[in-house]
Amino acid sequence: MNLVEKIKANPRLKKFVLSLMTQKNQARPRLWVKWFLNPFVHKKGKNARICRYTRMDVMPFNNFVLGDNSTIEDFCTINNGVGDVLIGRRSRIGMSNVLIGPVTIGNDVILAQNIVMSGLNHGYEDILLPPHDQPVSKKSITVENEVWIGANVVVVAGVTIGKHAIVAAGSIVTKNVPAYSVVAGNPARIIKQYNSVSGKWDRVS
Repeated sequence: MNLVEKIKANPRLKKFVLSLMTQKNQARPRLWVKWFLNPFVHKKGKNARICRYTRMDVMPFNNFVLGDNSTIEDFCTINNGVGDVLIGRRSRIGMSNVLIGPVTIGNDVILAQNIVMSGLNHGYEDILLPPHDQPVSKKSITVENEVWIGANVVVVAGVTIGKHAIVAAGSIVTKNVPAYSVVAGNPARIIKQYNSVSGKWDRVS
């Protein structure tokens, strides 16, 4: 058992180590973690850019990767506290997006503004405890290559959005989205799908 596994296996030790690494009652890493640990653990590709006013709540015990020529715009929040956040090449994370891991985003992806993707859910079943004191569950969100997601979209835990799919603005995505399809609405449903025979996007009634 390595050091990380030993810490995770001991609840009191894990709580102590987390208190050293995070600010009290916040998800933000302490400055010493941000300056002296994260740069050596996380991967930022060539010509990748994280804009000045992005909130990076990333910790060294989970992965954060930003691929070559990708950008995270201002006012985004990136959180890998309970799962990896992996962003591929030539992808753009638009202003005011919230990505809470585990989230994997492929290459050539466009995320517009005010999108929320959270692979994390809080427990609520025990009525004697507030949700923030209950165990969390996590299911990975996957956004495959060439996806375009419009503004004000919510993608819930466990969803996969297939290659070259389009998610219309304001949609709530609760189920997997097939590749080469357009979805819209709350909950999101397929309104168009690419027809490889005709070479056209057919409307789905």
